[in-house]
Amino acid sequence: MSFSVARKHRRSPKSPLLPHKNCRDSFDASEFGIDGASFSGAVFNLSTTVVGAGIMALPATFKQLGVALGLIVIVVTAILTESSIDMILRFSRASKTSSYAGLVGDAFGEFGRTLLQVCIIINNFGLLVVYMVIIGDVLAGTWAQGLHHTGLMEEWFGRRWWSTRFMLLLLTTLFIFTPLISFKRVDSLRYTSALSVGLAIGFVAITAGVAIVKLLEGSVRIPPLWPQLADQASFWKLFTTIPVLATAYICHYNIHPIENELKDTSQMKSIVRASLVLCSSVYIATSFFGVLLFGDETLDDVLANFDGDLGIPYSSLLDDVVRVSYGLHLMLVFPIVFFSLRLNLDGLLFPHAISIAYDNRRFYSVTLALLAFVFLGANFVPSIWVAFQFTGATATVSVGFIFPAAVALRDKHNIASRRDRLVSMLMIFLAISSSSAAIFSDIHNLLFTVERGEGS
Repeated sequence: MSFSVARKHRRSPKSPLLPHKNCRDSFDASEFGIDGASFSGAVFNLSTTVVGAGIMALPATFKQLGVALGLIVIVVTAILTESSIDMILRFSRASKTSSYAGLVGDAFGEFGRTLLQVCIIINNFGLLVVYMVIIGDVLAGTWAQGLHHTGLMEEWFGRRWWSTRFMLLLLTTLFIFTPLISFKRVDSLRYTSALSVGLAIGFVAITAGVAIVKLLEGSVRIPPLWPQLADQASFWKLFTTIPVLATAYICHYNIHPIENELKDTSQMKSIVRASLVLCSSVYIATSFFGVLLFGDETLDDVLANFDGDLGIPYSSLLDDVVRVSYGLHLMLVFPIVFFSLRLNLDGLLFPHAISIAYDNRRFYSVTLALLAFVFLGANFVPSIWVAFQFTGATATVSVGFIFPAAVALRDKHNIASRRDRLVSMLMIFLAISSSSAAIFSDIHNLLFTVERGEGS
């Protein structure tokens, strides 16, 4: 690339990290074949960002909270998420920024911008490692409490040299992840995102179908509407559901990349609303039918419940279909989360360089380095779960609630309403309480595990 072209595409900290459809002065749209993303493609990409691995933890929250209270909390969290995203969009327009980092940088300077990027990097890197670990569990199996849970490949083909955890994850990384993360536009993932959402809906349909069949047979009962508080321990256990529900809708790091590629950016608010309605419907159906089907036996990860006899014909086939669909779902969520991880790491390391989309060497170097670290973390760092349980609890709620609320309270451009300030204070309270509950729960579980190990 010539020096004149490089200067033409050099960005400021307020600029988007990738070219976008509506920035005609900064680049030639035809250079990247950008015709503008569609409404449906944006909804699918945003929905895929939201519905990741956390969907499997939601039935357990309904078991603790009861159906009525769980439903209320899911709806309230969705409303708060829409409010936080609306703040990001409105304040971005006021500050004339086209990136989340640029917005926070406008409000709090370089330190705020850097802190947000670090939080997004921690959150997304942790998510990708967790996704890869879960995919490994689904394909190759895992050991838990001294029991071996057989993976799909071992169950179908027996033990082979290629069915080990390392080899299956290596093949998945080379032949699935690598092609999908090589796209320079988030809209290029719209079809895989649509398939990912379809797989999540398919899981809901299977769960609902089995639950309804067993309900008609009389072998399951309607779950309680409200929490069952037998003792003080059961009361405190309610707070362990806060982090799961508070982080269920975190998608804020992909708002600007999706908006920047739209044909009509005025559609973004409707896209957010449509996506949240879709995801809320999936969450509510998964939670209700999951706890209806498994009742008190609902595990923290409901996927583990699909590892045995469901008590209906073709139970083994349905178990395999659920696990296959979930594994494929995570494989298709992976690139959409990776997209923002790469953008924010590049923005952190090269804040004033030309857009990464114009620099192929930097694009592929950052991509391969990140993918290698995620792969190594998932395969060779056994304690990485513990680290991400602590850092993730703080980083995730910061990205979703603390930074949008802080920008609104800072109100550098004097556009915040009284409602904005009240909602911002509520979001900060929710973020702090959920982080504290998560960290307290993690410390308690860690100490309990250590004590139990020493006792044995």
